Amino acid sequence: MENKQIKLSIVAAVYNLEKYLPRCLEALVNQTLQDIEILCVDDGSTDSAPQIIEKYAKIYPDKIKTFHKENGGEFTTRNYGLQRAKGEYVTFVDTDDYVEPNWAEKLYTAAKENDADLAVCGFERIDLETSKVVATNMTNFGNTVKEINPKDDFILFINPAPWNKIYKREKIKDLEFLPFRGFNDTMFLASCYTRMKKIAFVPDVLYHYYLRYDSQIHTVNKQDVNNLKKYLLEVKQLYIKSGKYNEMKYLLDTFAFLHLGTSVMYRVSYDKTVDIKQMLKDTIKYLDDNFGNWRKSPFLKLGHCLKKGLKNIALWGVSLLYKLGIPIIYIKVYRFLVDKLKIDIKF
Repeated sequence: MENKQIKLSIVAAVYNLEKYLPRCLEALVNQTLQDIEILCVDDGSTDSAPQIIEKYAKIYPDKIKTFHKENGGEFTTRNYGLQRAKGEYVTFVDTDDYVEPNWAEKLYTAAKENDADLAVCGFERIDLETSKVVATNMTNFGNTVKEINPKDDFILFINPAPWNKIYKREKIKDLEFLPFRGFNDTMFLASCYTRMKKIAFVPDVLYHYYLRYDSQIHTVNKQDVNNLKKYLLEVKQLYIKSGKYNEMKYLLDTFAFLHLGTSVMYRVSYDKTVDIKQMLKDTIKYLDDNFGNWRKSPFLKLGHCLKKGLKNIALWGVSLLYKLGIPIIYIKVYRFLVDKLKIDIKF
C-alpha cells in the first residue's frame, strides 16, 4: 500500500456500537475497489469497540489503520481521520451502518470518469429496531453529472450526510467539520461547494443507514439551534472570503432557509421547553437579517417550483407560510404527517 497510490480513504468514526461494528468492517474490507485505506478512529469507546478494530487491523494490515483518541464527539473524529487521509478521494462512514461491496468502486469510478469533485450515491434509511426500510433517497438524479451553477438549485436537494459521498481530497483537505453536534455535516457540505465544480451521481442504493428516531429527530434543543445560527454565519463568511457569495447568494440563503427554517424548526418543536412560536419569530428575524435573499430567491418562486415537482412545491408552500408570518401551520402539518400518518418526509 505504501508504494501504491491510495484511491480512496475511508474514515470510520468508531464510538462504542460493538454490536454493529463487525458488520460494518466486514463490508469495508471486502470492497471491490482495490488500493483503499480504512482509517478506524476510536473516539474513546467504553465497550469492546477498540479491541474489535485492533483485531481487524491485525487481519487486514494492508487496509486498516487504527487510531485511539480521547472522546471529543463525532466532528473531532471525522476531522482526525481527514487530517491523516492519503487517498485521492476521501469518504466517511458511521459504524452502525453498512455498505454494498461495490459502494467504493462505483463512487470512485463515477468520480474518476467524469473528473468530478464529488460523487453521490443512493441510500436507504432503515429503522434500527424493526429493520424496516423507511425510505430510499438520492436515487432521483440518475446517472448524471452536473456542474454547480448559481442558477440551478439541485445542490439544495443533496442530502448533507458525508457517508454516501466521496470527495476529492485535494479540494477539501483543509476544511473541518465544525465543533457542534447535529448539523456539522450540513455545514461541511455547504463549505465544500465553495471548492467544487462538478458532481457525479450514482443512483444505486449502495449505503444502508440505520436511524434511531429518538436521537435523530426528537433531541434538537435551543442550544443546537443557536449553534447552527452561529456556524451558518461562519459558512457565509467562507463564501464571502472565497469570492463565491455574490454569485451564490440565492443558493446559500435558500440553503439556510431550507435547513434552519424547515428541518431544524420541525425537529426542535419536539422540545417541550421551547416556545416554538417565539422561536419561529426569532428564526424569521435571523434569516431576514443574515440571509435575506431567501425572500426573493428564484428557487422559492411558484413558477420555478411548479416546473420542478412536488418537493419544490412543498418548499414553496413552507416559504409562503413563513412570509405570511404563520410558519406554525407548517410545523403542525409536518408533525401530523410524520407522527400520525407515519409518512417519512425529507426535503
